Amino acid sequence: MTPRSSAAPEILSPRQILETLVSFPTVSRDTNLPLIDWVQGYLESHGVTCYRHHHPDQPKAGLWAWTGPEEEGGVVLSGHTDVVPIDGQDWSSDPFTVTERDGKLYGRGCADMKGFDALAVWALVEASRRKLSKPLHLAFTYDEEIGLLGAAPLLADALPHVPKPAVALIGEPTMLQVVSGHKAGIAFDTQVNGFEVHSSIAYKGVSAIMEAAKLVEWGNAVNAANAAKEPQGSDALFDPPWTNAHVGMISGGTAHNITARTCNFLMSFRCVPGEDPESYARAYEAEVRRVEAEMQAIRPETSITLTRLFDAKGLAPEKDGAAEQLARQLTGDNGSHVVSYGTEAGYFQAEGLSAVVCGPGDIAQAHQPDEFITLEQFENGEAYMRRLLDHLEA
Repeated sequence: MTPRSSAAPEILSPRQILETLVSFPTVSRDTNLPLIDWVQGYLESHGVTCYRHHHPDQPKAGLWAWTGPEEEGGVVLSGHTDVVPIDGQDWSSDPFTVTERDGKLYGRGCADMKGFDALAVWALVEASRRKLSKPLHLAFTYDEEIGLLGAAPLLADALPHVPKPAVALIGEPTMLQVVSGHKAGIAFDTQVNGFEVHSSIAYKGVSAIMEAAKLVEWGNAVNAANAAKEPQGSDALFDPPWTNAHVGMISGGTAHNITARTCNFLMSFRCVPGEDPESYARAYEAEVRRVEAEMQAIRPETSITLTRLFDAKGLAPEKDGAAEQLARQLTGDNGSHVVSYGTEAGYFQAEGLSAVVCGPGDIAQAHQPDEFITLEQFENGEAYMRRLLDHLEA
């Protein structure tokens, strides 16, 4: 009989974990299961408890893991596992192999946000070897890059099964500055269905493009009105300090001398914390129905169809928030920082956790060809994790 091996499981460095995570091409349109399988297996080999959340329809999963005492009130390190595509980008090296050049680590996701993910995995294993006073958690999501779609289902599924943490540190790249607030986001796919006639008798038809233009101009009017307002409270910290409407893509029409049968565009809103995103959703739908009624008065068969694409929750600055206090203690950053882009932090806040965004790397590198994190930032991120472990052990 061959005796069973009693060798201790291998302990990887943060750099080795980063290299492994980047090697999984977890573009949002594809599966993330090989990465989740590896992370779960590695953590469980070190005695870390894992709970997996499965996407209901696709080969994707989220992962919640924790170590330490089985009690509430710990800290969760949260990151997404998906990355944006490399299609059409000119890379100087293999995007899915970490390459070091001139003090930088290049690879898809090194900044956004597998650098933080690697540090979080390392920290969980390190925590499993310490005597913690409060548990340390890890939460990995899917589909963040296509609308922050994975955080809410992971939280809903996992929280009933784990000791609920009190603080969430979302590790999007902030250069380890403590970001205490960001805007909410909502978006609507807008499909305008007109009626084709020759442009010489355009009044007998309905141009989907010209009707869509009314809605785009409505967005311009919203921006002008909001820009003229005096910002209130924490809204004044944002750039810009108001809710803005935006149309970034539009398509339609078949020929210059035919009224367009269809026109499609995406209307989105980035909302400051002091305003309710639903008020903009209602206002936009009301304007859509007004324009649609004008269209149908000419041709009853015309229509406008709205499809809500995503609801990205905002992160409201917390007065004396526990997450902000902890992150400032760990980083030494005492500045006031808010951002206009979205993260998953608002979903944790909505579940009653105190949340901030704070991670290594520069957001300017997100989604770029030759994406990188500097060695200095990665090492500073490791020091950040070590101070967190010391805090939880104290």
